[in-house]
Amino acid sequence: MAKLTAASVERIKPTEKRQEIPDALMPGLYLVVQTSGKRSWQVRYRAAGVHRRMTLGRYPLVGLAEAREKAADALRAAQDGGDPAADQKAAKASRLSSDNTVRSQIDTYHKRHLKTLKTGNAVMQSLQFNVVPVWGDRDVTDISRRDIVLLLDSIVDDGRATTANRVKAYLSKFFGWCEDRGVIEQSPAIGLKLPAKEKSRDRPLNNGEIRLFWLACDMEPAPWGALFKILLLTGQRSGEVARMQWGDIDGEGVWRLSTTKNDERHDVPLPQAAKDIIDAQPRLGPYVFTTRGDTPALSTSKPAARIASRMSTIASEEAGEPVTVPHWRPHDLRHTVKTGLASLGVSLEIRSRATNHLSDIPPMDRRYNHYDFTEEKRRALDAWSRLVMDIVEGGSGNVVRLTGERSNA
Repeated sequence: MAKLTAASVERIKPTEKRQEIPDALMPGLYLVVQTSGKRSWQVRYRAAGVHRRMTLGRYPLVGLAEAREKAADALRAAQDGGDPAADQKAAKASRLSSDNTVRSQIDTYHKRHLKTLKTGNAVMQSLQFNVVPVWGDRDVTDISRRDIVLLLDSIVDDGRATTANRVKAYLSKFFGWCEDRGVIEQSPAIGLKLPAKEKSRDRPLNNGEIRLFWLACDMEPAPWGALFKILLLTGQRSGEVARMQWGDIDGEGVWRLSTTKNDERHDVPLPQAAKDIIDAQPRLGPYVFTTRGDTPALSTSKPAARIASRMSTIASEEAGEPVTVPHWRPHDLRHTVKTGLASLGVSLEIRSRATNHLSDIPPMDRRYNHYDFTEEKRRALDAWSRLVMDIVEGGSGNVVRLTGERSNA
């Protein structure tokens, strides 16, 4: 056990594992070094026969000399029969105010940080749905690593493993933000592993599923059924479709996206079936797909689950026996469109430009080729729309199959 010095503390580097380095001069005092490089002081003692730990502060805000003084005070209090960690927690509880609750800090996090991100509203919705109902009124400083594990386990047990992984990522960033602002001394999520393993299950819907999907959308209340139909007809990202505004569509029926995932300007020539669906939506405000007019209909998980359930119900009624449609996600509609366009003989470049999936296009071509491909995209999406409607209306079967077979027409 080496004696810590101001210089040696400064030189200590993070490793792949969390380090707890004891101080030979002050037994019970430890320097804790996280894998991220963040360092803090901790004192250990016994109170009523029970081992206790108490954080003394973050380094370098609390230096070695001050840490030793705080450790000495804590050890003396414990020797006199006290429990400084419990006293510290009680003092925090007495200072508890609405400003330091998880709910309040998440609101501030949204105001100060999430609003600056394209995905910020989706993150906020997830935190409000999965975190605030459980921890909302608790002091953010009292949330422990164990609390996070229990919360994530409950989401996994609810059959939402992917959501649990996303919530874990959101909480890691939230608590890191709280730590950086001095709201908490150390994030309880540091080094926490993902609660579940994810398997890639991306797949296109086949012709029979496309028909069931469309019928199920017909039964879905506004704006969700219409929104999901546009996802299938255009192959665009769900967040971009949800944020569609009336002012984004010009007189020629071209949807001009001003904000996209890859920050690239993107124009979508809407096929007639898509224009008919959009024109049928009530004008409640700037957004085409909305429940109240002033905000987009971003939350698609519950409508997707309802549509999937109805698909199985319709299939069972038609078959006269129980039928379960294999699991699909809203993003699979994008796979369906790209697969369908390929089966129609649409080139990779046009498929990628039509769906704004530019990683398939060489960087130099993206940089120097300024042609807008509007007509090529229009022909591709028109052909795909006609195929979808033929499937929905129970066509003869002499149509493009999503397995890659092509029509003789």
